[in-house]
Amino acid sequence: MNKAGLIENISAKVTGVSKKQVEDVVETLVNTIIEELVAGKKVNLVGFGSFEARKRHARGGINPQKPTERITIPEVSVAKFKTGKTLKDALKGKLNTKEKIEEAVAEEMAQEM
Repeated sequence: MNKAGLIENISAKVTGVSKKQVEDVVETLVNTIIEELVAGKKVNLVGFGSFEARKRHARGGINPQKPTERITIPEVSVAKFKTGKTLKDALKGKLNTKEKIEEAVAEEMAQEM
């Protein structure tokens, strides 16, 4: 599923909300996550997972166009995603209904507080 498919799916499931409104919310969500990661902060969506910016240290490598030549790969920031318990359980088949997933998310949120 791509972003357009996600927007279509959400707007079909949530009554009283236009596609444009859903698109604005999805865009705002994505932009907020990006801003927080750029600022070096962690974004935690209880039940779904967490996003975090990490540094990948500089390292040596081999030039793919000239295999005999060694190159230095510079340090870079990368986004890491760690799945939350509810998502893991749903993927394992432990949570197979919408109600069970909602209960698990509510439990996780209560434990976070």
